[in-house]
Amino acid sequence: MLEAKIKSVQCLSMAGLHQMAYKEWGDADNPNVLVCVHGVTRVADDFDSMARALAADYRVVCPDVVGRGRSGRLRNPQLYRIPQYVADMVTLLARVLANGERQTVDWFGTSMGGLIGLGMAALPDSPVSKLILNDIGPVLDPTALQRIGDYIGQDLRFPTFDEAAKFIRDVSQPFGPHSEAEWHKLAADVLRQDKDGMWVRHYDMGLAQPFRSATPESAQADEAALWSAYDAVTCPTLLVRGAESDLLSRDTALGMTRRGPRAELVEIAGVGHAPTFIHDEQIAVVRKFLLNR
Repeated sequence: MLEAKIKSVQCLSMAGLHQMAYKEWGDADNPNVLVCVHGVTRVADDFDSMARALAADYRVVCPDVVGRGRSGRLRNPQLYRIPQYVADMVTLLARVLANGERQTVDWFGTSMGGLIGLGMAALPDSPVSKLILNDIGPVLDPTALQRIGDYIGQDLRFPTFDEAAKFIRDVSQPFGPHSEAEWHKLAADVLRQDKDGMWVRHYDMGLAQPFRSATPESAQADEAALWSAYDAVTCPTLLVRGAESDLLSRDTALGMTRRGPRAELVEIAGVGHAPTFIHDEQIAVVRKFLLNR
C-alpha cells in the first residue's frame, strides 16, 4: 500500500518559531501539487484515502496545522487564528514549490482548512489555481460555532481507547455513515496517550481561547472580512456542502454561487458538517473538478 513521507517545516509567529509537520504523497518531482488542509480539531491523516486515490496525478501535501497532531504548539494561544495559519502555509508552499517549474497549487480545505485556503486564494498573485471549500463559507451559524467551541475546550481524558473512540464517534455523527473500520481510524487519528496513560485528543487545548474571546462585534467583522476575501478570489472554485450541515446554510451556499468566483455547488446527501472524503463517491467529486475525469 502506498504510504506517505512525514516531513516538517519551520514557521514563525509573533511568539517565536514552531514546527509544522506535513504528509507528502506521490512523486516528489510531480509539478502538480494538491494541498489538503483539515478542520479545526482534525489532522493530516484525514486525507489518507483521498491522497492515495490522487497520488498518481498529484504530489499531495497534507499539513497538520500548528497546534494539532505532529506539529508544534504556539506559545501564545491567542495566535491560533486564520492569519497565522495562512502565514504558515506560505512558508510551507515556499518549501514545497522550491526550485519547481510550476509555482501554483490546487487546494482542498475542510472547514477551517477551507478558510485558510480562502485566505490564500484571496491574496494578490496567489499560488492557488483551483480551490475546493468543504462545508465552509463566509457566514457561519453562531449556534454551530458555539457547539464547536464548547467541544474544543473540553479537556477530556479517557482510561481506554474504546471509551475515547466512542466519544469521537458520538460527536462526529454529522460526518455521516461510516464502517466500523472507518470510525476506528477517524478516532485513532486524533487520539493519543498522555504521560499518565490516559487517552486524550491530539491537539493543544489552547485552541479554544480565540473562540472564548469572540464577541458579536468581532463575529460581524469576521463575516465582513470573509466576504471580502471570497469576493477577491478569481480561481475556479468548488463548494461542497453537507446537505444537513448546521454550519453552512444553503442560503449562504447559494449566495456563494452568485458572487466572487461564483463557486460550483455540490451537496452531499445524508451528511452534515462535514463530508470526510473517505468514500469513493465523494473522492470522485474532487477528481471531476480537479482533473475533469
